[in-house]
Amino acid sequence: MIIGVTGGIASGKSTVARAFAARGIPWVDADEVAREVVAPGEPALTEIAEHFGCEVLTPDGGLDRRALREIVFADAEARQRLERITHPRIRRRLAAHLERLQAQGAPYVLLVSPLLFESGQDAMVDRCLVIDVPEETQIARTAARDGVDEAQARAIVAAQMSRTERLARADDVIDNSADEAGLAAQVTELDRRYRAAVGLPPGR
Repeated sequence: MIIGVTGGIASGKSTVARAFAARGIPWVDADEVAREVVAPGEPALTEIAEHFGCEVLTPDGGLDRRALREIVFADAEARQRLERITHPRIRRRLAAHLERLQAQGAPYVLLVSPLLFESGQDAMVDRCLVIDVPEETQIARTAARDGVDEAQARAIVAAQMSRTERLARADDVIDNSADEAGLAAQVTELDRRYRAAVGLPPGR
């Protein structure tokens, strides 16, 4: 069984994934795979440079993420073009990673992806787990973590799928606005339910 884990920026997806990992559950990070497919030497990077120009490359030939982000953040057509270049490649590589993890015999595996719904990666999973926090919490965490001002943080949150829509598409929800003990209790309960769904007793 594959559980898709998603949530808005600064909702705590990696924190939740590490909590599941402590219970023996492996995970694949779609953000890491997305970085892999645009690494120097990858066909996607060549195609991105051909379409968007050399200004999206760093002096050493890597991807200048900030420059590319500025282009696609303000231009929906450019963003869609970038997604057509990267998303199919990301999905193929994610599928390979997930297959490898499943072969290792874990009760279930996680696909952690901020764009689970937007990219269509939800079609790859059996259940969708949304990590939820209030938008004001997201904004405060984003500003503190990324060193941006409140206006920039609000713009980033506003550009993502709305909290309402994300929750409407969730099979399961973790409220990550509580303390660590509250989060741990929710992860323990979901781990119990997921193991039961595949016919296994509760883990540690």
